[in-house]
Amino acid sequence: MEIEILKAGSDKQVVLLEGVSPTSKIADVKKLIHKQRKALYPDRQSLRLESKGRNIADNVVLSSLDLRKGKILYFKDLGPQVAWRTVFLVEYLGPLVCYLVTYFRPSLIYGALATRPVHLVVHIAAACHTFHYAKRLLETIFVHRFSHSTMPILNLFKNSSYYWGFAFVMGYYVNHPLYTAPYFGNLQIYGALAGFILAELGNFSIHIALRNLRPAGSKERKIPYPSWNPFTILFNFVSCPNYSYEVAAWGCFTVLTQCLPAGLFALAGAGQMTLWALGKHRNYKKEFSNYPKGRKAILPFVI
Repeated sequence: MEIEILKAGSDKQVVLLEGVSPTSKIADVKKLIHKQRKALYPDRQSLRLESKGRNIADNVVLSSLDLRKGKILYFKDLGPQVAWRTVFLVEYLGPLVCYLVTYFRPSLIYGALATRPVHLVVHIAAACHTFHYAKRLLETIFVHRFSHSTMPILNLFKNSSYYWGFAFVMGYYVNHPLYTAPYFGNLQIYGALAGFILAELGNFSIHIALRNLRPAGSKERKIPYPSWNPFTILFNFVSCPNYSYEVAAWGCFTVLTQCLPAGLFALAGAGQMTLWALGKHRNYKKEFSNYPKGRKAILPFVI
């Protein structure tokens, strides 16, 4: 079987593959392309049936495709890639360092003002922020199983700028010697702290539940349901409770610190996670005909 690989958008030939078995998968085709074009490693490739069509999954068999126009597939170069695990480690290590620099080395940033007394909430906020990103780093190493192995390397710089920048700005204001403690005092501080801890436990519980749905080394997808863990009950109401808990955690951190940059970070994160949740919710409904109809994407009964 002969397959011509054309560049999407220009119809220029990338490679001509000969002797390809009809039982080959798209992943096998990508390896054959890589043999002829060494710079185009498989993770960098996207193959489609039409020039502007959708990406074909790696596990799709060629014989199941309607290869028209003389067995042609269209190729798009996704650009240099980087492993998802590497992206997460860089994204989460940066905020941890940026925030703690403003906490442990205030004299480098605030000068003589750094000698002023520090309110207890400043220490609590530093502990919460550190716990959050330390948890994320440990989850990246020991918990997460990624459905995609890589992402475009440019996203690493974009995402890191977002996380690192917000962490430094939040740290700058919360650890500032002129920082003002929350208006309602201990009631606000400890109430928000309790909410933050519960949200973090909920987020971790969902990550464990999602990990258990996918056997190691596979890309299998299943409908998530609540387990014995009470934090997973939220699966009865939303498709992405990990995002729900994440939004709640940063909302509590905002109340805890009564800091505008923290609130802006919480809002920006809520907006982005809502978009991700809506996309995943749509994919669940398309993929599973028996997907629970009462679920929303991220906010129970609303979104």
